[in-house]
Amino acid sequence: MLQESTTIRTEVSSHRLAGVTELMEARPLKEGQESEVIEFLSQRPIHTVAMISLIQDNGLENALNRGTFYGCRDLNGQLEGVALVGHATLMETVSDRALRTLARVARDYSSTHMIMGEQDRVAEFWTSYAETGREPRLACREWLMELKSTSNSAQRVSNLRLATEEELELVMPIQAQLAMQESGVDPMRSDPKGFRNRCLRRISQGRTWVVVENGSLIFKADVISETPDVIYLEGIWVKNDRRNCNTGSLCLTELSRRLLVRTNSICLLANELNLSALAFYRKCGFQFRATYETIFLTQKESLVH
Repeated sequence: MLQESTTIRTEVSSHRLAGVTELMEARPLKEGQESEVIEFLSQRPIHTVAMISLIQDNGLENALNRGTFYGCRDLNGQLEGVALVGHATLMETVSDRALRTLARVARDYSSTHMIMGEQDRVAEFWTSYAETGREPRLACREWLMELKSTSNSAQRVSNLRLATEEELELVMPIQAQLAMQESGVDPMRSDPKGFRNRCLRRISQGRTWVVVENGSLIFKADVISETPDVIYLEGIWVKNDRRNCNTGSLCLTELSRRLLVRTNSICLLANELNLSALAFYRKCGFQFRATYETIFLTQKESLVH
């Protein structure tokens, strides 16, 4: 794992001062810098909701982030890029040089499961990152979709509610199934204890929504990240025998109506090859905003001890 003192320097040939090549640094972000980092990330909230929410929930230095936050600064000390480097590597930059610098930081973290971001930024990030020799195990192209309002005429779903801790055994296998379909890795086999704890924590935070009828799970959705600007949803699932009778659209519309009371918009990612899912989200009012790329990586022994 990366040591906290690690500082990466990379030459930037396009920026020279008095004939001297400018060096950009990436340093771990520390406790007490949360407000500055959130202000930087809040310039594009739909793209940075995951990082902002983690910082709001856990702070910048917390094992629950499953990684380390790094920042790049210009000569005036202003942030030019921020990345979470870890199990899931996410980035937000305002320059190519910051993106390349953060990619070089990420190269030394050997346990990354996935790299995710806007298609063009991930492509640029990968150009520097690929020097590690690590090969993509799987690459998925996804649509970032957003909803800002719902129809007031839609039928209400009165039994949509937050899951209880006693319903963990209903929720957890479905979430694992969805993760397996997307990444090819079953978290109940690869990390059973950690996965269970994460599902339970999400329930205890009041972020897992369900419809349960006669002890059977009918609908599920998870609020993965939440800020006043955006709520990011994942793990949306409808029981097979209820998928052609508007149950899913009614439940998602009801959930969206409730969530939009406390945020400006709702976003989610849908695999571009999953045409039925894309049609479902469009039916519920979600609109395309950007193309994302997720690269899942093979695991190997740690490079830094």
